[in-house]
Amino acid sequence: MENAYNLITQANIEMINLWLKYTLLSWQWWLGVGLTTVPWIVWLKFRRKESSNRLLFTGFFVIIISSWFDTLGILFGTWSYYYNVVPFSPAFIPWDVTLLPVALMFSLQITFGISLIIRAIIFSAFSSFIVEPFFVWIGFYNPKSWEYIYSFPILFLIYLVSNWFSKRSDFEKLKN
Repeated sequence: MENAYNLITQANIEMINLWLKYTLLSWQWWLGVGLTTVPWIVWLKFRRKESSNRLLFTGFFVIIISSWFDTLGILFGTWSYYYNVVPFSPAFIPWDVTLLPVALMFSLQITFGISLIIRAIIFSAFSSFIVEPFFVWIGFYNPKSWEYIYSFPILFLIYLVSNWFSKRSDFEKLKN
């Protein structure tokens, strides 16, 4: 077991060295920084202020579940990322921590009178068949053995569960 941990440590040191040499301050890194920060700034400006806590609760659920799925995919060699914003996370921070949760929070608050299922289908299709291929095209994401269609049901379920989370009203006040 200790040998396996030593191999992981050596691989992490090598990844950090590669990140420092090829990623840090590259245009891809700057794009990643922008994709990590700008959507949150836009959300802060255009969110429904009275729904901020509810939306953030939902957004944090999305961050946790997407980061977990992302890390599993990386650990099992299903996909990989290049040009991470930080070298200490295998998951793609702009997607897991910003793009997915912020887009989902906006989608939950702006419904246009469209049914939940249709919104979930549109969200999942856009994310799976437009956003993922875009990240492949710009060289940020290597899907290896992952097909875009596999993302669709996962994102569909994340959307539905997120909607359920956003509707929770059974919080009890904390007692001092």
